[in-house]
Amino acid sequence: MKPIQVACAIIEREGKVLATQRSKSMSLPLKWEFPGGKIHDGESLRECLRRELQEELGIEAVIGHPLSPVTYNYQVFSVTLHPFICKIISGDITLHEHAALAWLTPRELSALDWAEADVPVIASYREFIKTRQR
Repeated sequence: MKPIQVACAIIEREGKVLATQRSKSMSLPLKWEFPGGKIHDGESLRECLRRELQEELGIEAVIGHPLSPVTYNYQVFSVTLHPFICKIISGDITLHEHAALAWLTPRELSALDWAEADVPVIASYREFIKTRQR
């Protein structure tokens, strides 16, 4: 099973991180995730993430530091997440596909019911924060 390639954004603002909740009609309904989406043919990871953030949230963002990709095998599909640390540069968030959003500190992220593929991304992000603060 070839993994679906997905770029996702860890959007930081004032010490908090954006989490988005999948809608009831999406696969993995009502699970929380970092926003992003599938990479189209011929599209770079950063181009994909810019497009997805515009389509899903109506925002423009600086696509910053990449974290290590994570591959997760669900029962019916496999996904590789390519996370990037991001900052909003324009636009107000409007949920076009998601049910809800939350701004949480890195420590609070674990309180949500995350899509399983996103859980190792949280751990990787926390490690990145530790090295950034040194």
